[in-house]
Amino acid sequence: MLKTLLIVGTGGFIGSVMRYLVQIFVEKGLATTFPWGTFVANVAGSFIIGIVFAFAEKGNLMSAEWRIFLAVGICGGFTTFSSFAYNNLTMITEQSFGQLLWNIGGSLFFGILAVYLGIILVRAIF
Repeated sequence: MLKTLLIVGTGGFIGSVMRYLVQIFVEKGLATTFPWGTFVANVAGSFIIGIVFAFAEKGNLMSAEWRIFLAVGICGGFTTFSSFAYNNLTMITEQSFGQLLWNIGGSLFFGILAVYLGIILVRAIF
Protein backbone atom coordinates (compact mmCIF):
# COMPACT_ATOMS: atom_id res chain seq x y z
CA MET A 1 0.00 0.00 0.00
CA LEU A 2 2.82 2.41 0.87
CA LYS A 3 4.48 1.72 -2.47
CA THR A 4 1.24 2.53 -4.31
CA LEU A 5 0.79 5.75 -2.32
CA LEU A 6 4.33 6.81 -3.21
CA ILE A 7 3.73 6.02 -6.89
CA VAL A 8 0.50 8.05 -6.93
CA GLY A 9 2.02 10.89 -4.90
CA THR A 10 5.07 11.18 -7.13
CA GLY A 11 2.91 11.18 -10.24
CA GLY A 12 0.54 13.70 -8.66
CA PHE A 13 3.44 16.02 -7.86
CA ILE A 14 4.69 15.85 -11.45
CA GLY A 15 1.19 16.33 -12.88
CA SER A 16 0.44 19.28 -10.62
CA VAL A 17 3.66 21.05 -11.57
CA MET A 18 2.94 20.35 -15.25
CA ARG A 19 -0.57 21.80 -14.88
CA TYR A 20 0.77 24.95 -13.26
CA LEU A 21 3.31 25.41 -16.06
CA VAL A 22 0.66 24.83 -18.73
CA GLN A 23 -1.59 27.43 -17.11
CA ILE A 24 1.22 30.00 -17.01
CA PHE A 25 2.27 29.25 -20.60
CA VAL A 26 -1.24 29.23 -22.07
CA GLU A 27 -2.58 32.27 -20.24
CA LYS A 28 0.56 34.41 -20.51
CA GLY A 29 -0.33 37.62 -22.29
CA LEU A 30 -4.02 36.80 -22.69
CA ALA A 31 -6.38 39.61 -21.82
CA THR A 32 -9.37 37.43 -20.99
CA THR A 33 -11.03 36.02 -17.92
CA PHE A 34 -11.72 32.70 -19.70
CA PRO A 35 -9.74 29.91 -17.97
CA TRP A 36 -7.80 28.76 -21.04
CA GLY A 37 -5.06 27.12 -18.95
CA THR A 38 -7.59 24.92 -17.14
CA PHE A 39 -9.37 24.15 -20.41
CA VAL A 40 -6.15 23.09 -22.16
CA ALA A 41 -5.02 21.01 -19.15
CA ASN A 42 -8.35 19.15 -18.99
CA VAL A 43 -8.39 18.35 -22.72
CA ALA A 44 -4.70 17.38 -22.82
CA GLY A 45 -5.06 15.28 -19.66
CA SER A 46 -8.05 13.52 -21.16
CA PHE A 47 -6.01 12.70 -24.27
CA ILE A 48 -3.11 11.39 -22.16
CA ILE A 49 -5.37 9.20 -20.01
CA GLY A 50 -6.86 7.77 -23.22
CA ILE A 51 -3.37 6.80 -24.34
CA VAL A 52 -2.52 5.31 -20.94
CA PHE A 53 -5.64 3.14 -20.80
CA ALA A 54 -5.21 2.05 -24.42
CA PHE A 55 -1.69 0.85 -23.58
CA ALA A 56 -2.97 -0.78 -20.37
CA GLU A 57 -5.61 -2.76 -22.24
CA LYS A 58 -2.90 -4.31 -24.43
CA GLY A 59 -1.93 -6.39 -21.40
CA ASN A 60 1.84 -6.67 -21.57
CA LEU A 61 2.75 -3.13 -22.66
CA MET A 62 2.28 -1.46 -19.27
CA SER A 63 2.52 -2.71 -15.71
CA ALA A 64 -0.14 -1.90 -13.12
CA GLU A 65 2.36 0.39 -11.37
CA TRP A 66 2.93 2.44 -14.52
CA ARG A 67 -0.82 2.69 -15.14
CA ILE A 68 -1.37 3.95 -11.59
CA PHE A 69 1.58 6.35 -11.86
CA LEU A 70 0.43 7.81 -15.19
CA ALA A 71 -3.38 7.72 -14.91
CA VAL A 72 -4.03 8.29 -11.22
CA GLY A 73 -0.86 10.19 -10.37
CA ILE A 74 0.17 12.35 -13.32
CA CYS A 75 -3.23 12.74 -15.00
CA GLY A 76 -4.94 13.16 -11.63
CA GLY A 77 -2.55 15.94 -10.70
CA PHE A 78 -2.53 17.44 -14.19
CA THR A 79 -6.24 17.64 -14.87
CA THR A 80 -7.99 20.27 -12.87
CA PHE A 81 -11.59 19.43 -12.26
CA SER A 82 -11.63 21.25 -8.96
CA SER A 83 -10.31 24.36 -10.70
CA PHE A 84 -12.85 23.73 -13.45
CA ALA A 85 -15.70 23.71 -10.93
CA TYR A 86 -14.42 26.84 -9.22
CA ASN A 87 -14.02 28.68 -12.54
CA ASN A 88 -17.60 27.75 -13.46
CA LEU A 89 -18.92 28.99 -10.13
CA THR A 90 -17.07 32.27 -10.68
CA MET A 91 -18.63 32.63 -14.15
CA ILE A 92 -22.08 32.00 -12.64
CA THR A 93 -21.44 34.61 -9.96
CA GLU A 94 -20.27 37.10 -12.61
CA GLN A 95 -23.22 36.15 -14.83
CA SER A 96 -20.84 35.25 -17.69
CA PHE A 97 -23.22 32.61 -19.01
CA GLY A 98 -21.80 32.45 -22.54
CA GLN A 99 -18.33 31.69 -21.21
CA LEU A 100 -19.83 29.28 -18.68
CA LEU A 101 -21.57 27.26 -21.40
CA TRP A 102 -18.47 27.26 -23.61
CA ASN A 103 -16.27 26.09 -20.73
CA ILE A 104 -18.61 23.30 -19.61
CA GLY A 105 -19.62 22.15 -23.08
CA GLY A 106 -16.19 22.53 -24.62
CA SER A 107 -14.40 20.77 -21.77
CA LEU A 108 -16.80 17.83 -21.86
CA PHE A 109 -16.95 17.51 -25.65
CA PHE A 110 -13.25 17.99 -26.34
CA GLY A 111 -12.25 15.94 -23.28
CA ILE A 112 -14.29 12.95 -24.43
CA LEU A 113 -13.04 13.43 -27.99
CA ALA A 114 -9.43 13.59 -26.76
CA VAL A 115 -9.81 10.31 -24.80
CA TYR A 116 -11.22 8.67 -27.92
CA LEU A 117 -8.42 10.05 -30.14
CA GLY A 118 -5.78 8.88 -27.65
CA ILE A 119 -7.21 5.36 -27.75
CA ILE A 120 -7.47 5.40 -31.56
CA LEU A 121 -3.88 6.64 -31.86
CA VAL A 122 -2.49 3.80 -29.74
CA ARG A 123 -4.62 1.19 -31.49
CA ALA A 124 -3.44 2.45 -34.89
CA ILE A 125 0.22 2.30 -33.90
CA PHE A 126 0.16 -0.94 -31.95
